[in-house]
Amino acid sequence: MTSTKKATQKSKGFSDFERAAMKERALELKAETEKADGEKGLLAKIAEMPESDRSMAKRLHAIVMKNAPTLSPKTWYGMPAYANRDGKVVCFFQNADKFKARYATLGFSDLANLDEGDMWPTSFALKKLTSAEEKKIASLVKKAVR
Repeated sequence: MTSTKKATQKSKGFSDFERAAMKERALELKAETEKADGEKGLLAKIAEMPESDRSMAKRLHAIVMKNAPTLSPKTWYGMPAYANRDGKVVCFFQNADKFKARYATLGFSDLANLDEGDMWPTSFALKKLTSAEEKKIASLVKKAVR
C-alpha cells in the first residue's frame, strides 16, 4: 500500500471492546475519587463530634471499611454513612450528641440484607464499643452487603 492510500483510508477508531473498557475504567476512577472525597467528608464530620461519640465513630468506621470494603463512606444528613455502588445508603451512625440522646445509633436501610423472617432489627443502640459489640457489628455489616 502506498503512503497516499494510507492517508486516504479512514481510521475505524476504537473497537466496541476498547470503548467498553475505557468506560469501565472511567467509572472505576470516578468511584475511587468519590470514595476518597466521601471519606474525607465523613472523617471531617467525625472530627466535629464530642470525644465519646468521636472515638466510637472512628472505630465503627474502621469496622465497616474492613468488613464491607464495597461500601463507600459519605455523609448523610450530616451523619457518617456507607453507601452501595449506586450511592444508596446501606448503614449509618447517628451520634448521641446530635439529638441529645443517651446512646448513639447504628442504623441500616432497607437495602441492607438483614432479613430474618417477617421481623428483624434495623437499628442498634450503642453506649460503648467493646470487642463483643465490634464482633456483632462486623457480622451485621458483612451480612448487610451480601
